Amino acid sequence: MAAAQATADEIAEASERLAGATPQDALRWAAERFRPRLLMATAFGAEGCCILHMLSEVAPDTHVINLETGYQFPETLELRERIKARYGIEVEYIHPEQTVAEYEAEHGGPLHVLRPDQCCHDRKVLPLRRAVEQIAPLAWISAIRRDQTADRGRAGVVEWDKKFNLTKLNPLLNWTKHDVWGFIAKNDVPYNPLHDRDYPSIGCWPCTRPVAAGEDDRAGRWAGKVKKECGLHVVEVTDGEGI
Repeated sequence: MAAAQATADEIAEASERLAGATPQDALRWAAERFRPRLLMATAFGAEGCCILHMLSEVAPDTHVINLETGYQFPETLELRERIKARYGIEVEYIHPEQTVAEYEAEHGGPLHVLRPDQCCHDRKVLPLRRAVEQIAPLAWISAIRRDQTADRGRAGVVEWDKKFNLTKLNPLLNWTKHDVWGFIAKNDVPYNPLHDRDYPSIGCWPCTRPVAAGEDDRAGRWAGKVKKECGLHVVEVTDGEGI
């Protein structure tokens, strides 16, 4: 099938058919269906590294990007180089329009302290929108799991992402944390060393802390705030009743 936008019926059928499929089979379907207009956005989390390993075997020509907010941990940036050395996949950095210094100067200091939602919107959501406009993919791959947050629990393996007007593939949706780390151990997948220092979920360094024993894996993200998502995986609605 020539690369073209998926219809609602096609997305529904694919999501139902792939609900019990392996992540590799879901990725094969997406690569065959959307190549060369398939995009992956990764934050180099453990799940994303699993998908990069799979893509190196299933669809190594997939365009992969990382939203380099300027606030990422050095360990995260170094992981990009290890991924390149291991798989030959060169993840493209997507930068906000302003540097951290310019952004903080405009707002009178770090905006993530008082308005973290705005900071995520400006330094993640808007850059991804611009990248989508420039790269013009028809579908994008994310590494979310259903059991991570309530928002993600509502996702489908294949769904329409109206925030970015793309088909969205969530190949690891039905995986658990145990599945992720079992795959990493079995395949010697490179991962962020911060995971070994009690950081199960890693974002920007100002808004990420280690978690204590018994805490939820995402307790270290925006700790002390209701916020649990950067906005990339939250559904936009117009009636005020959605996510």
